[in-house]
Amino acid sequence: MIDLIGYVASFFVVLSFLIKDNILYIRFTNLVGCILFVIYGFLIDSIPIILPNAFLVFVQVFYILKKNKENQNKK
Repeated sequence: MIDLIGYVASFFVVLSFLIKDNILYIRFTNLVGCILFVIYGFLIDSIPIILPNAFLVFVQVFYILKKNKENQNKK
C-alpha cells in the first residue's frame, strides 16, 4: 500500500509535465503529487523525499494563490 502512494505521487508529477495549456492545472497536478510524496516520505521515514516536496508544496500553493489573485484583478 505504501508503494502505491509513491507510484500515484510519481504519476501526478509526471502528468504535470504533460499538461500544456493551463498553468493552474499544471501547478495543481504537481501539488497533488508533491503532497503525496510528502506522505510517502513520512511513511518510509525518508527526509530526502519529505524536504524538497514539502518545499514544493509551498511553492505551488504560493503560485496558485498568486495566479488566482491576478485572475480576480482582471475581472
